[in-house]
Amino acid sequence: MFFDAKDYAAAARVLTGLVDEVPDQVGPRLLLARSYYHSAQLRRAEAELRVLVERDPVEHYARLMLGRTLQRQARHEEAESHLRFAAALAGDFADRP
Repeated sequence: MFFDAKDYAAAARVLTGLVDEVPDQVGPRLLLARSYYHSAQLRRAEAELRVLVERDPVEHYARLMLGRTLQRQARHEEAESHLRFAAALAGDFADRP
């Protein structure tokens, strides 16, 4: 509902409580990271995504989002390794050296 309304800050407020309740579940944490990303809370998005990548290094979407989050923070060099990893996990080798 919050995503449909593009009210990402409100979504983050709700999802923070959910992630606190079920910290080991990937889905709520990914949604929280997306909420932070879309509401330009990039450091918070990065923190949530790093937790996911640390727990599961082959979590494709978390890698992709982490790369994009780092790009939005003008940390392009750091972002590139995560974007390459995500592309490899997706089987997308065409655009990568």
